[in-house]
Amino acid sequence: MRSLRRTIGRGTLRDIALVCLADALVGASFGAIAVSGGLPPQVPVLMSLLVFAGGAQFAALGVVLAGGGPLAAVVSGLILNARLLPFGFAVADAPGGRLAARLAGAHLITDEVVAFVLAGSGPRARRVTFWTCGLALFASWNLAVAGGALAGRAIGDVGALGLDAAFPAVLLALALPALRERATRRAALYGAAAAVAATPFLPAGLPVLLSLGGLALPAARPADGGDPA
Repeated sequence: MRSLRRTIGRGTLRDIALVCLADALVGASFGAIAVSGGLPPQVPVLMSLLVFAGGAQFAALGVVLAGGGPLAAVVSGLILNARLLPFGFAVADAPGGRLAARLAGAHLITDEVVAFVLAGSGPRARRVTFWTCGLALFASWNLAVAGGALAGRAIGDVGALGLDAAFPAVLLALALPALRERATRRAALYGAAAAVAATPFLPAGLPVLLSLGGLALPAARPADGGDPA
């Protein structure tokens, strides 16, 4: 522990612990929502171990619980997780040079891990931060999901505790930072309008995928280069 404090700092360790606590609360809600929605407890547990991506897991779960098919759920999760590809290039040096370390490290890349690594200075600090944060988050998330799945069987109705609100709240929290840019806000509005309009006519899960069409519309800007309000 003393070596960790010297390498990455006490403040960073404290911040990692706080992030683990926050993620554990979200993970517990994920497990409880999945089980109370009718899925066997092993499904959210295995998904967390194999996927380990909170936003993608919530997106896929939302599609399944809404009645969507497995393909729509997988595509939704993949699209949301596509942001991790450039993140991987940004922290490619952090796991270490060996192939085994890179493969294992790729599974631990999350928004939080990338943020802590990029804030570090020096190869050693980046490597220690990566593995400390990544392994701590992996352990806390999966333990919390397992606990939430067990609790979900006893709770039955997660709406009684407000846990059903965790899914939209988490996705909104993931999206809010990106909405600072006007072009992104415009794309989100177009996509949301398309999804809402298509919901009465398409199976569950497909309107979410249709909303991606909003990404193409902001490119159609006025010829004079103006930026409409």
